[in-house]
Amino acid sequence: MLSLLWFITFAALFLFVAYRRIGLLHSSIAFTVLLALYTIDSPGGVIWKGVLWLLLAGLWLLNVKSVRQTFITKPFLITYRRLLPTMSSTESEALEAGTVWWDGELFTGNPKWDKLMSARPAQLSSEEQAFLDGPCEHLCKMLDDWDITHKRADLSPQTWDFLKAKGFFAMIIPKRYGGLEFSAYAHSCVLLKVASRSSTASSTIAVPNSLGPAELLLHYGTEEQKNHYLPRLASGEEVPCFALTGPRAGSDAASLPDTGVVCKGMYEGREIIGLKLNFSKRYITLAPVATVIGLAFRLFDPDRLLGDKVDHGITCALIPRNTDGVTIGRRHFPLNIPFQNGPIQGKDVFVPLDCIIGGMKMAGQGWRMLVEQLSVGRCISLPSNATGGAKAGAWASGAYTRIRRQFNMPVGRFEGVEEALARIAGLTYIMDAGRSVTAAAIDAGEKPSVPSAILKYNITEMARVVANDAMDVHGGKGICLGPKNYLGRGYQSIPIAITVEGANLLTRNLIIFGQGAIRCHPFVLKEMNAARDSNRERGLEQFDQALFGHIGFSISNAVRSLVMATTLARFTGVPDTGQTKRYFQHINRFSASFAFSVDVAMLTLGGYLKKKESLSARLADVLSCLYMASMVLKHHESQGRPEPDLPLVEWACRHLLYRAQEQMHGFLRNFPNRFMAALMRLMIFPRGRTYFAPNDRLGHKIAGMLINPTEVRDRLCEGVYRTVEPGNPLGLLQEALVLAEQAEPLEKRIRVEGVKTGRVTALDLPGQIEQALDARIVNEEEAALLRDYDRKVMNLVNVDDFAPEELAAQCGDEPQDEARENSHGDMHLA
Repeated sequence: MLSLLWFITFAALFLFVAYRRIGLLHSSIAFTVLLALYTIDSPGGVIWKGVLWLLLAGLWLLNVKSVRQTFITKPFLITYRRLLPTMSSTESEALEAGTVWWDGELFTGNPKWDKLMSARPAQLSSEEQAFLDGPCEHLCKMLDDWDITHKRADLSPQTWDFLKAKGFFAMIIPKRYGGLEFSAYAHSCVLLKVASRSSTASSTIAVPNSLGPAELLLHYGTEEQKNHYLPRLASGEEVPCFALTGPRAGSDAASLPDTGVVCKGMYEGREIIGLKLNFSKRYITLAPVATVIGLAFRLFDPDRLLGDKVDHGITCALIPRNTDGVTIGRRHFPLNIPFQNGPIQGKDVFVPLDCIIGGMKMAGQGWRMLVEQLSVGRCISLPSNATGGAKAGAWASGAYTRIRRQFNMPVGRFEGVEEALARIAGLTYIMDAGRSVTAAAIDAGEKPSVPSAILKYNITEMARVVANDAMDVHGGKGICLGPKNYLGRGYQSIPIAITVEGANLLTRNLIIFGQGAIRCHPFVLKEMNAARDSNRERGLEQFDQALFGHIGFSISNAVRSLVMATTLARFTGVPDTGQTKRYFQHINRFSASFAFSVDVAMLTLGGYLKKKESLSARLADVLSCLYMASMVLKHHESQGRPEPDLPLVEWACRHLLYRAQEQMHGFLRNFPNRFMAALMRLMIFPRGRTYFAPNDRLGHKIAGMLINPTEVRDRLCEGVYRTVEPGNPLGLLQEALVLAEQAEPLEKRIRVEGVKTGRVTALDLPGQIEQALDARIVNEEEAALLRDYDRKVMNLVNVDDFAPEELAAQCGDEPQDEARENSHGDMHLA
């Protein structure tokens, strides 16, 4: 019995020092004291005690740096260098781009919640709020999506002029150059509001304010370039586009076939050293109307006119539209969403060297420039547009399913519809949390490269689910296009968001975890850099620190995962003691399990893990779920912890954490080393899979919040264009929803006192209203309210119809079948 107690004591000490991440020296002291007490207290067992003292001696030797480095670190480093895969310059620059923020905390297995919860909430300045209430509101009023998408295939000339005059293309440009100099959060809110009205308009606004000429000029341009271009971009005199993607290499910068060759040529009547450019690009937003083209190409100097270097690498330059040899103006037609998008080609385009953004000192720095700025732009543009569409879908679906009746009850009260409404509301809450909290981090100085990929993938995928659910609950109303349809074009636009700025398949399978595992891990990048250090002595010192830190880190996460999984994380410390406490604790638990599984995967699979895309995709899902759940908790905190929103917080966290659990289960089921898979399962799921998805009762509660004019509904959909006016379906739906609160009791009275008693025999509501008035079941004021309500409901429920000739495609003077393909197989508008 005594031996068993001592065994438990030693095991408890091991678990304690590993769980609390006690350092090697202090752990050695603790085990020395305990072993000394055991030796004194327990008679006999000399051999067993001798073995324990030998093990302890080995532990103390690890504290002696010279011994440790000679016998462990140095041999391991030699093997590590041999196994370390080569890394291209583009991969290296992508890894080093941006900053590590909350994503890094999740990789530690012990996130420091104070870092997130003490961060400043997203806020608008009075100037930014005035812009949303003024020019942005007015723009939304100007937009007619049917006119844009079906009749013009473009924004109206008046809209283009308004966008330029009011600075919509200049939100990221500083005021000293004539721009608005908005915060990232304000930029996001503008896109969100416009996206709730027109995806064409929001895409048009997003591009000049994302990765493009203005952003690149601000960070890398020469003063002459800034002073020349930025005021013109701010005023709308210049319209920018940026051309990276091509038909052969896509966005793979390492395989870019577009070239710029340094040579002598004639420019404006004189011979200069310049660049001869040959390129073919496609899918370039704003290209058909752009006046200045940002271009990515590979720079070569075969005649060594600039020095000894021949291949300078990827370079970015600005090319005026009217430069000889540039072919531009034709359009792609992406899924009936007619934002300006098209190809650009260049044949022997000669420009001076000062067209290179940043001048010759930035030659060959193009990929670094792009990935550094993409970490910000990708956090804002697509997540904001997708969230705006989702909020509009939630706002519309809640109201529509309340006013649309079947079997004498709103369809929003059918359980099947409630399930879809709860999913719409819950996912929209997650999307808004991720968007707003990450934007606030950018305003605080972060450039979160891995979160930008997490947001791009997850928010656009959630938008796809919301769009599908919104279509389902609207039924025929959603699929019949026309002026009355407020869902169809948004639904069509979803695959565009899925595809651009890194297709979601690529983002999930390669970028989120592939970049995060190295960039965000506390030790992996340090180990890699130390192994590649040309100063061998310094490299050994740094590798030693990283290696033994990594070993302790892995042991700690294994123990933390086991302990928290066994105890359901009830005793892990978190900053909240309220109703959200358990979600903080579960994130801690899954963070430790995630960090442990990452280390095991990298140790056992090494470079092969890069090829096992399905495994890395599942780990990417776990990381994404933990990140988005953290954003949900911070978002709730930033909004003042409104108690009525707790069902949404619960649904969001349960949905995300359940998905994290299931993706971890899928990772373990498919892990190729079955022994290590079993070991990981023991440490991660010792009690099995214990987490559950949101239940039906919670979904019922959330659906009720969405189909009624509640503060939760208002807060969830804050920022969408919902002004009540004849051309705005979102405003009209809300107006009808509010009227439904008054009309439904009157309709019930007519059914109970009129229809069931035979005093009212009409089959339609207008007839029932008149008969009920005659029978004095309702008075004149109540009848007038019901007539007004019925008229507004039917105006919203009705769909458009057309004469056959109205639906014929209009292609100007050319026959419809003359849409042609260019040499790259791209289809264009005739």
